[in-house]
Amino acid sequence: MLVHIDRIGLTEFKTIKAMEIRIAVTIAFALIAYYKIENMKIFHKILIVAGLILVMSSFQPFQKETAYSLTVKVEDLRNSKGVVQFTLYNKDGTIPDEKFENYYQMETSKIHNGSATISFLELPEGNYAINILHDENHNGKIDKKFMLPLPKEGIGFSNYESIGLTNRPNFSKASFQLIKDSTKHIKIIYF
Repeated sequence: MLVHIDRIGLTEFKTIKAMEIRIAVTIAFALIAYYKIENMKIFHKILIVAGLILVMSSFQPFQKETAYSLTVKVEDLRNSKGVVQFTLYNKDGTIPDEKFENYYQMETSKIHNGSATISFLELPEGNYAINILHDENHNGKIDKKFMLPLPKEGIGFSNYESIGLTNRPNFSKASFQLIKDSTKHIKIIYF
């Protein structure tokens, strides 16, 4: 699971590291030049050029990675018990994930008037798939019916209207491309 510790992006981090390296190289170059050059006029020229390089490199704007929001809505829940668990996936082969071990992000939402909504924020452009679980007993797992391998609680996947033996969920079919702020409506399926 990816956890955002702060708001700095990977590109900004790389840019900051590159600036730190340029500063260190400039200082090292100036020190070497100082100890090897006896003519102070040449040393001052080198120091001025190094300073200009440092100043010019510090004015490079940060190249911020584009981030999007994804709002997920589910309606027609059969009751208001429990919560709805929204699970987001971003890699092929991660669905099905009955034990919720391969997800990218997970959120839960209370149920209001038979529906629930959640927003995933600051997502990079890419392919995603959504799984929802109407977790009526708050245990965070898909409970199965007695003697049958069917869920007791409602489930749903992006791009799926029904689920069956010939229409089993997988990332390839459930995935969609996120290239702008988007809203997805997921159909809840009860067995």
